Amino acid sequence: MTYPLPRHTFKATRSLMIQGTTSDAGKSAIVTALCRLYRDLGVRVAPFKSQNMALNSAVTLDQGEIGRAQAVQAFAAGIEPTTDMNPVLLKPNSDLGAQVIVHGRAIGNMDARTYHRHKPALLEDVVDAHTRLAAEFDAVFIEGAGSAGEVNLREHDIANMGLAEAIDCPVVIVADIDRGGVFAHLLGTLDVLAASEQARVVGFIINRFRGDIRLLEPGLEWLEQRTGRPVLAVLPYLDNLHIEAEDGLSRGGNSGDEQRALQVAVPLLPKISNHTDLDPLRRHPDVAVTYCDHPDQIGRADLIILPGSKNVRSDLAWLKQRGFDRLIERHLRYKGKVLGICGGYQMLGQWIHDPEGVEDSTGSSEGLGWFAMHTVLTGDKTLTRVKGTLSLGGAVEGYEIHVGRSTHSAAHTSLVSLADQKEDGVISDDGQLAGSYLHGLFDHPEALASLLKWAGLDAPATFNYQTERDEHITRLSQALDRAWPEAKHYITPRT
Repeated sequence: MTYPLPRHTFKATRSLMIQGTTSDAGKSAIVTALCRLYRDLGVRVAPFKSQNMALNSAVTLDQGEIGRAQAVQAFAAGIEPTTDMNPVLLKPNSDLGAQVIVHGRAIGNMDARTYHRHKPALLEDVVDAHTRLAAEFDAVFIEGAGSAGEVNLREHDIANMGLAEAIDCPVVIVADIDRGGVFAHLLGTLDVLAASEQARVVGFIINRFRGDIRLLEPGLEWLEQRTGRPVLAVLPYLDNLHIEAEDGLSRGGNSGDEQRALQVAVPLLPKISNHTDLDPLRRHPDVAVTYCDHPDQIGRADLIILPGSKNVRSDLAWLKQRGFDRLIERHLRYKGKVLGICGGYQMLGQWIHDPEGVEDSTGSSEGLGWFAMHTVLTGDKTLTRVKGTLSLGGAVEGYEIHVGRSTHSAAHTSLVSLADQKEDGVISDDGQLAGSYLHGLFDHPEALASLLKWAGLDAPATFNYQTERDEHITRLSQALDRAWPEAKHYITPRT
């Protein structure tokens, strides 16, 4: 079979789209690397992902909500993230539905069929967002979503080839060789595309390769002859590479290391959100983080963290059903520490009310009862970046993303004093329990050191997660540059 060759010119010549054969093929990482590579060349570059389905999100300067991956890519590019970089964000809150966020603001909950019918109305918003970025920046690197070969979603597609066709830009397809079947993935993906879509595929990238490249070369030659497309790069497997996850939770890193000084246990909530909050702990050399489906999986723990949740009442019911409430009670009896973040903070109160069915169904749920606090879930979402000081000592920076309003019915000590003279969170009188709405609590070195000392690890503030994150992005971009030196000549600055 022959495939239409790529066109020599595309309208969006300063945009390049990275699509994948599967989810987690490496699209986010490659766009991140390209943003850093071009930033280092002095080119003003921006990331873009039209539609993102993720429970890890971030807040922009204009108080909008976008996928965490695009915020990381903006950081790699050396710019502030904006809602134009991810105009449509889907945050699943049930098995069949999701909250739909457009230009940083939630417009409601939709099931899959309703959203599919709604997508044509969103295409204009998506194209307009890309147009604004393309006018402001010299280059725009676009990340696709899921697989380019999802033929069941071709109608009304705004995330992969549907977008590429609408803005007329070239496409590179990436596949993960570490999963196996890389040639079948690439050839099969190209084969199921329409002829006009095939004509905009300019090449392939093979990601996470281990071993002797000479053993791969016959396959590369076969693929290029069969498709008429070059393999632009073979990226090596980079051991211990850390790029913040778009959505899926990796249990790798330092999890389960019983030799580390501080042991942290985290219930793996079914609707866990913004688990990137815990990345600084997972990367810390003296901390072990263990995600647990069941209390029996928790051995010795110094600190239990209840993370964020996209469906707090549902996840609270799951906690109780599994017996985590009894585990927390026993843990506190033995002088352990407990920290709740966002939804986890709400769970530590007495009641959570959802009179409007904001997250799922209407109703009320009795909390774990450790704080004299009631939370009412409302449709107006809080989206803000904050700075402040921990009552434990140390500067803290973070952001709030939540629909709850929490009211305390008794005097309490706040965990954070914010820069605008407001207060956030609470720490118990005995110092064993703490809660906060702030995502990013552990990101600042001073806050990290203070919270670790509170949890039982008296270590100097020498570990800087922000510096490590930056170093890993640079490491990735350098690997891409070595594997694909022509990439930095793809787009030249405007004169």
